[in-house]
This record gives sequence, structure tokens and C-alpha cells, in this order.
Amino acid sequence: MKITTIKEKILNAVLLAERITGKKESLPVLSCVLFNVKNELTILATNLEAGIEVVVPCEINEGGVIAVSATVLSQTLRSISGEKIILRSEEGNLIVESRGTKTLIKATPYEEFPALGVAKVGKGVRVARKELIWGIQSVSYAASPSMIRPELGSVYVSIKQGAIVCVATDSFRLAEKTIPGVTGTQSTELLIPLKHALELVHVLERIDAVEVELSTDDSQMSVFVDGVRYISRIVDGTFPNYKEILPKKFTTEATLLKGDFSEMLKKARVFSGNDQHVGLHVYPKRKIFSATARSAEVGEMSDSVDAALTGEDLDINFHIGYLADCLSVIGSDSIKLGFSGAGKPLVISGVSDASFTYLVMPLNR
Repeated sequence: MKITTIKEKILNAVLLAERITGKKESLPVLSCVLFNVKNELTILATNLEAGIEVVVPCEINEGGVIAVSATVLSQTLRSISGEKIILRSEEGNLIVESRGTKTLIKATPYEEFPALGVAKVGKGVRVARKELIWGIQSVSYAASPSMIRPELGSVYVSIKQGAIVCVATDSFRLAEKTIPGVTGTQSTELLIPLKHALELVHVLERIDAVEVELSTDDSQMSVFVDGVRYISRIVDGTFPNYKEILPKKFTTEATLLKGDFSEMLKKARVFSGNDQHVGLHVYPKRKIFSATARSAEVGEMSDSVDAALTGEDLDINFHIGYLADCLSVIGSDSIKLGFSGAGKPLVISGVSDASFTYLVMPLNR
């Protein structure tokens, strides 16, 4: 194998691949990136749960296949100051040369490198790259960090009728984001493990393409974009029928500025101690919307903000983080809080942003 390429292009590809490598000592090749040089250079990496292929522009003098440590290679490429890099195999190892520097990296037998599956380009749906990133980011924080219940440790993605709907829940709160403008005929539902959903966002943020193509089969998802293919297993499970728990009507409603609510929660967080509990007090007849928090160590606070209120008086308690997490996702300056009554869920949405819905359960006290 012998190729000549640009440092920036190959370094970016190796950094993308390095993030996907595995750490299983029983299979050393999983900590490697695989160079497959035929008609083009393809860099591959996998951790058995997810994988990536990156095509890198280069001048090919000789084809071949070689696997080397992703960490060693990325550190080597970072240290090189030259713009052009020559990579070639010599006695089974990889030689990296550029502007008077020469580095030998020991290779790992590549025969055990797992196959990533056959690419099915053109068989999926197309969606704007930035919209897919925003859809996952809008809900991923609401997924469970644990995979004890895999369906709750995943981001649910439903593709149908020209839109992608992303949803995540940890059973204490739920976030739903709708992305319009999807083209393609495929209609599907899939559960992407949270870790892989965040890896996909990391990959997509480092690519300039306008659109991505997303396709699925029974056990895995593939995302194609600008010479990159990201592959992830999907969870074999059923996402909760969350539409059933979304309240159909509210007993109390409040409309207020998102900034006011955010500042109120920031102050409450200081005074809430380790519990991070806040009480919301909504009294429409007296036109009062206030929050209280207290801890034995710090003290207590009570703040009121201007709000348009309707319905019944209500005192209800929440975890501050669960209320605050969704605010950065809501695009409008004003938010609507829909309360279903004591002990029942709260729904938060943007006054001018119908694409996002957030449900949070109260504390039982």
C-alpha cells in the first residue's frame, strides 16, 4: 500500500474513526483504524455496536489493507507540520512520511476486523443534516443514561409522511421534536441507543453537507453523508405509547417569558440544596406565578414573575433540572406551561414553536 494525501483530510477522517473504536483487549483490532485502499482510500472503525467508513481523497500508488492503532496514528498525524503526507506499508507495518519526518507504526493483523455490512445507498430517506442534528439534540437529554431498559436508554425516531419525529424519555420526563421536509418513500420506526445517537451528532457536526441519507434494516441503521457512512445497531424493543400519556386538557395554564422562567430556576437551584426541588405556585385569580426553594444549609427563596394565567389555583413541586433542561431547545421567547392538576404531568411548549413538546412529572410530596 502507498498513498499520498493532505494532512487535514486524513486527520479529520482518523479523528472521526477513532471515536468509534472499541476498547476490548480480547480483540485488539477493534482499537485500530483499518485502511482499505482499492479504487479509493476508505478508513474504517468499529466497536461491534457501531461502525464508520470514511472515504478520503488521495493519490493512490499501490493498493492494500492495513490496521493500526487509532490513538497512535491520530497523535502522529497531529504532530506533523507538513501539508502532504505519504502513507505506505513496509514489512507489514505503516510508514508515515512528511517533510523530513518518518514514523513507523506497528500494524495489527487485520483479518479479524469485523465486516460493517453492505451499503445500500439510495434506499433511504433524505433529511437536512442540521435538522437531524437539532432533532436528536432536542430530545437526547431526556433519555435514560442506563440501558437496563433499552427502550428508555434510546432515542426513538419515527420517519413517515414527510417528517422525522424524535422522542426520548426516562419515564420522569419526555421530549418530542418534529423535523419537517423529509424526502423519500421509506416509513420506519427505530430506537437508536443514546450513546450512538450522540456519536452520530458528533459525526454530522464535522461534515459540511446539506443533506444526509438515512436507511434501516432489521438490525441496524446507516447514515450516508459526503463520503461518510455511520452504522449503528438499533434496539429490538418497543418504545412506550407516549401519545397516551400526553394530557388532552389542562386545569391551569401559564404563559410567560422563557428568560424569566430560566432566571427563576437558576436562583431556585442555589437555594434548593442537594434535592434540587422547586415548588411552583400558580394562582390565576390573584395573578401570581411564583417559585419557592429552601434548604437547611443555604436558606430559602421566593420569586414571582409576570405571567398570563388561567384556570385553577395550584401548588406543585418539580426537580429543577427536569424543568430547565428543555428551555434551550425552545425557539420562541415565550413559553406555555400546561398543568393537568396536582400530582399530574406538566407540558411545556413554545408559544410560537409547535414542533417541540416537553412533558415532566411532578415530585410526589
